[in-house]
Amino acid sequence: MRVPLLTTDFLDRAATVYADRVGVIDEPDCADNLGDLTYGEVARRARALQAGLDEMGIEAGERVAVVSPNAGRLLELFYAVPSSGRVLVPINFRLRSEEVEYIVDHCGASVLLVDPTLDDDLGTVTAKHRLLLGEQSDEALLRFDREPAPWADPDEDATATINYTSGTTARPKGVQITHRNIWVNAVTFGLHAGISDWDRYLHTLPMFHCNGWGMLYTTAALGVPQVVLRKVDGPEILRRVERHGVTFMCAAPAVVNAVLDAGKEWDGPVPGTGRETRVICAGAPPPTKTIERIETELGWEFIQIYGLTETSPLLTINRRRREWADLPIDQAAQKLVRAGAPAVGVRLQESEAGEVLARSNVVLQGYWQQPEATADALEGGWFHTGDGGSMDDEGYLTISDRKKDVIITGGENVSSIEVEDCIYGLDGVAECAVIGVPHEKWGETIKAIVVAAPGASIDEAAVIAHCKAKIAGYKAPTSVDLVEAIPRTATGKVQKFKLREPHWTGRDRQVN
Repeated sequence: MRVPLLTTDFLDRAATVYADRVGVIDEPDCADNLGDLTYGEVARRARALQAGLDEMGIEAGERVAVVSPNAGRLLELFYAVPSSGRVLVPINFRLRSEEVEYIVDHCGASVLLVDPTLDDDLGTVTAKHRLLLGEQSDEALLRFDREPAPWADPDEDATATINYTSGTTARPKGVQITHRNIWVNAVTFGLHAGISDWDRYLHTLPMFHCNGWGMLYTTAALGVPQVVLRKVDGPEILRRVERHGVTFMCAAPAVVNAVLDAGKEWDGPVPGTGRETRVICAGAPPPTKTIERIETELGWEFIQIYGLTETSPLLTINRRRREWADLPIDQAAQKLVRAGAPAVGVRLQESEAGEVLARSNVVLQGYWQQPEATADALEGGWFHTGDGGSMDDEGYLTISDRKKDVIITGGENVSSIEVEDCIYGLDGVAECAVIGVPHEKWGETIKAIVVAAPGASIDEAAVIAHCKAKIAGYKAPTSVDLVEAIPRTATGKVQKFKLREPHWTGRDRQVN
């Protein structure tokens, strides 16, 4: 027997096994929020949304785009739209209207749903059917009085979502993620992260980002209550952990830093301490100092994963092993700073140029309407990640850098990640980023951009001296800019192209 692997499997199980359990706790500080919903109610609303799309004449395969911060109504669309054979297009709510308009037009969305707080900014962006999430979308789409038409030809290889990449150097590409991609990712992620129905999940990660890393499907299948957080705020994250007994969350390093800062000011024991709460981190390799602080200052368990939007995202996972149980925290951090070991079903190898290549059932179907880009990404039957990395004797992957972020100075390759990790070891450093800038003699030289912690006093000489004492001299920065903030994407990734731009403007290439 062969039964297709479909996104509907996750909520269907929640509705069967956990119908009376609260499954979604919506953001309370949002007008017209949904409050607390049982999984039975979530499933009922999802069916009613499908019936509404039927009545609107939206066929299987048509695209439904949505622009919204985390919200209960956004979450239910991930269950309702793909499960009916339609395609959900979750869009980064922090994009400018021109960027959103490009994505809506490029994917050919029949329906556009917009959070009311974004309506003014996105007033010129439209589609055949344009609705504001809330009372307007409920009235137009929720049809509780009729059953939705079944998906006529359910296919696990059908596109479930199109997730647009950040497009930092060119137009964003639409990553086609299939039902099979989502299903395999959700199950393997839950397996490796040890998710169970005893857990409680906090949505610190934007749901639009790689479908919340697929965790919204894993949690539904296991009946895990999902706490919706609309805006990242360190103290509020700790309050939600305390109020709802949150046991795990997914976050970029910048979010973790916000929680660490809040923990310093928390009155009494930090909620979730004693490794009751675990944080799954990705987006950029965190400094070893951050890993140590998570486990000592917060008392939370640190887990790292590596992946991309194109891989649904899980490729590797690094969680403390039994063999590391008695290691001192600084030695454990050196183990945990690696990207991790391949997840079940993932094959990794290095290209001759040192690029990480991957094969797995979680790899994208292709880029929407971009066959050439698809062919390039999947050349030779392997997905080309664009990351440089290497596998060690324990079978763990270490990411050295994005290929474009490797700095070549005097003929030597320098990983900006290594230099950043060194700088984070200097007391008083809150954030940092390292880039290569033009140099007449060396081709490129190393510049550090540093944000000092509140009340800390740091100068250029101190940063350079610290690095020269810890790493090879040629890897140390030759200049340091002290700034108030470092530009980041909505998911916390440093936008290094913005940092490089002033130094490389007018040059044909971004290398010298």
